[in-house]
Amino acid sequence: MRKRIKIWILIVLGVAVFLAGWAKLRQTIQRMVPPVTADQLARAARVEIIRDEWGVPHVHGQTDADTAFGLAYAHSEDDWPLIAGGIIAARGDLARLVLSEQAIGNDFYVRLFRVRAEAEELYETLAPDTRALLEGYAQGLNYYAALHPDEADGRFLPFTGIDLAATLIHKLPLFYRVDFALKRIMDDAPLEVGDPLPGPIRSDAPEAVTEQAGRAIHRDSTPVFLASNAHAVGRTRSADGIVRININSHQPWEGPVAWYEAHLSSDEGWNMEGGTFPGGPLIFHGHNENVAWAHTVNSPDLWDVYKLEMSDETHYIVDGETLELEVFEDAIRVELPWLEISVPRTFYRSIFGPTVVTDHGTYAIRYAGMGRLIGAIEQWYRMNRARNLDEWRTAMRIHAIPMFNTVYADSANIGYVYNALLPLRADGYDYTAVLPGNTRGALWNDYLPYDRLPRVENPPSGFVQNCNSTPFRTTTGPGNPQPQEYPANMGIDERMSNRALRSLHLFGDDAAITRAEFLRYKWDRHYEEDAPIYSEAIRPLLAEYQPRNQTERRALDMLRLWDGNTDEESPIAALALLTWRPIWHARIVDRAIEIPAPALCFQDAMQFLLSNYGRFDVPLGEVQRLVRGDVNIGVGGGADVLNAVHGTIDGDIYRGWAGDSYILIVEFQPEGPRSWSLHQYGNVNREGSPHYSDQALLFQRRQLRPTLFYREDLLDRVESRYRPGNEIDPL
Repeated sequence: MRKRIKIWILIVLGVAVFLAGWAKLRQTIQRMVPPVTADQLARAARVEIIRDEWGVPHVHGQTDADTAFGLAYAHSEDDWPLIAGGIIAARGDLARLVLSEQAIGNDFYVRLFRVRAEAEELYETLAPDTRALLEGYAQGLNYYAALHPDEADGRFLPFTGIDLAATLIHKLPLFYRVDFALKRIMDDAPLEVGDPLPGPIRSDAPEAVTEQAGRAIHRDSTPVFLASNAHAVGRTRSADGIVRININSHQPWEGPVAWYEAHLSSDEGWNMEGGTFPGGPLIFHGHNENVAWAHTVNSPDLWDVYKLEMSDETHYIVDGETLELEVFEDAIRVELPWLEISVPRTFYRSIFGPTVVTDHGTYAIRYAGMGRLIGAIEQWYRMNRARNLDEWRTAMRIHAIPMFNTVYADSANIGYVYNALLPLRADGYDYTAVLPGNTRGALWNDYLPYDRLPRVENPPSGFVQNCNSTPFRTTTGPGNPQPQEYPANMGIDERMSNRALRSLHLFGDDAAITRAEFLRYKWDRHYEEDAPIYSEAIRPLLAEYQPRNQTERRALDMLRLWDGNTDEESPIAALALLTWRPIWHARIVDRAIEIPAPALCFQDAMQFLLSNYGRFDVPLGEVQRLVRGDVNIGVGGGADVLNAVHGTIDGDIYRGWAGDSYILIVEFQPEGPRSWSLHQYGNVNREGSPHYSDQALLFQRRQLRPTLFYREDLLDRVESRYRPGNEIDPL
């Protein structure tokens, strides 16, 4: 018996050693990276990268495609894992890279929404120069991988221009939260026609206030996107006659939609400073020599859910006619150490859109931009190259970017457009709820034309703003679009954020705005008296809550006296922010129907402060922290103030994870644009880099730095100068 046991132990050990060796050999062979090519070397020789003292790359190429190649290389030096991961996710191969429930969900979404297939089918519809840009960027990634094989995974290489197009098709629907629809459908609870769904942010949205929602939402989750500020002041409102624009996005501080700053130029005339995301081959918002623009998130109703009337497993009835579901087979691939497993899945499509068959019904999702999102890259490219307002408008009329408020400025003009692919829907249906899938009456195919979107251009007030607020209060006085001109079923934003209210107050009450005032307004940290934090949390709490002890009574008395200030020194801002945060999260992030009760949020906030600090009147800067590597500093600001900081409870601190991120201020001076910027951490997402957190103290102090847009300024502040893969003589 003992001898047999020893034999079996040896067999098991032998098998284990064999499998471990096989896994290592398999991974070594699979992950071999394609070598450098002659084309890559030739293109690298046409590119120059200058890193300034803050590590920001200033990339110049002979052609725009060469510059995209250089951007890909420079950004890969700073953040290769996120760039590669985003492309792999858009291919639907994330479960091969990292096995998790989230990765499998992503790969299911990619196949159901035909992300990769759509990119392949429509790639040739892009203009040749746009395709060249994408292919140049992909080549830059492949070149970086060839020179850094220890970082890359050869299973997914080489990357192509189609891969880059697919990343946009993959990401854009997530910005307007089509994942909400998919998650709700995949829930165990059945859906019936008329059941409400999470939707656009509306001031009069139905809600239920529950205690259960409070503690659930108070335990934080991270959304795909957040918010933003944008302000432009024209000549008539500016004290010195200079047009200024604040490009002030509020994105997550880490992850696939965290901002990266770059300056891109070429011998073909491209010259753009601004922000991009990992995998972005151009600048998404910023300025060139002539124009500037800023995006903020808007929340129109851009998707619908239909419940189909099925006659059997693959047939459904519409207007009395029996139609057959489009059926296609695919597989989600999962990587294990010893082998790759393909899990077959059947995917469906109806005339309404991607269709999901569940145990409790069959549902379809229709979303804005189906079949045209690939054009967004061409639209952004034409915006990058625009030389004046007319050319910029022509770029915007491509109308493939499905959402985002956009504020514009040049040396003579300011403007705003509620950019969106707004579905033209028939009356008679509730588009905030599950729709009947047995009629074409609720099926939409067309969008409101770009030139009919809500817009403001050069208003009499001399300023425009948008801070994730309704387009109908873009400025003060005449010139605002009128809500009655747009059907309610488009779901155009009605909510006014505190930032919008505060902007109308600060900019609207100042007839001659100086540069110092423009910057002070951007960094403002106050809540207006009619801000949502008061109407949704503080006032209901003070009016209805019965304190349970003397400590709560004193805390409520302090809340009554709070001036709405969120400086680091404020002794009551932490309590106010922690009380409102779950409510804000439910409304803005989760678009929830059930909103947590202020009383419960207050109790949780008190418990957190008392258990961690022994008192409730802790200065905000002790609680709210910016943490990055060895940096751990207190910061002011808060959710929905102009100097926005969004926190999440992390042990005994309220750790900032989003809000003010990449900030860019542009002035159109007589000799040309000048700009100043700031990143909340640093521009490099690699630990150990001197630029991993070198801007954090500037962020704490609210101190901008020059972008060095002009070469003569840049040459005085050079950290390094090189061609991709090759150092060249320092200047």
